[in-house]
Amino acid sequence: MSANSQPAAHILVVDDDERIRSLLRRFLMRNDYLVTTARDAAHARRLLGGLDFDLIVLDIMMPGEDGISLTRDLRGQMTTPILLLTAKGEIEDRISGLESGADDYLAKPFEPRELLLRIAAILRRMPSAEARATKILTFGPMRYDAGKSELWQGENQIRLTGTEQALIKRLADSAGQPVSRTELIEDLGRSPAEDGGENSERAIDVQITRLRRKIEPDPREPRYLQTVRGTGYKLVPD
Repeated sequence: MSANSQPAAHILVVDDDERIRSLLRRFLMRNDYLVTTARDAAHARRLLGGLDFDLIVLDIMMPGEDGISLTRDLRGQMTTPILLLTAKGEIEDRISGLESGADDYLAKPFEPRELLLRIAAILRRMPSAEARATKILTFGPMRYDAGKSELWQGENQIRLTGTEQALIKRLADSAGQPVSRTELIEDLGRSPAEDGGENSERAIDVQITRLRRKIEPDPREPRYLQTVRGTGYKLVPD
């Protein structure tokens, strides 16, 4: 690695299948990632207690604690992006995963190149360390620092997942103007035609619902993150 190169992203792969863990580790390392593997949720927790990771690739179906439960618990402690591996066709698992705090999902079996594209898209939308703009948006007692992609309530920082950071940043860039679901899907690195289109839109709606819980006084009657009927959403700061 040259002196000017960015350090390789460190990925934690969590899967109870030793063959899959080994295959993913070799494949990702060949594509210049640092990789650590864990055989179950308990093993992952021990690793996360002592190491920092840029991304977690997590299988949903594991003995003992499953991936959705682990995701939900991790979201109370950290904002490390999580990519879930789900069973093909299990749409409810995917939605449950997003609701629990995951940033994206990929159905097994998958093409290795698609995994690379998903990982790259998630890492791309994480805020860079150099971002230091001064644009501040306020939502009642909440304030959003667009440069740092940070949401605050008083002196308390509100945890945002990588996907939530990407969503609020995209909407903040067009504050007061509607942004279509298609644009949001594309900005999050997905194809509007994927899964027939409807599931991608539903995934966006799930992420919007989660974000509303963090910025709205009453998420059922959104004041700041509004739905634009027939179009998408818009962010309306004070």
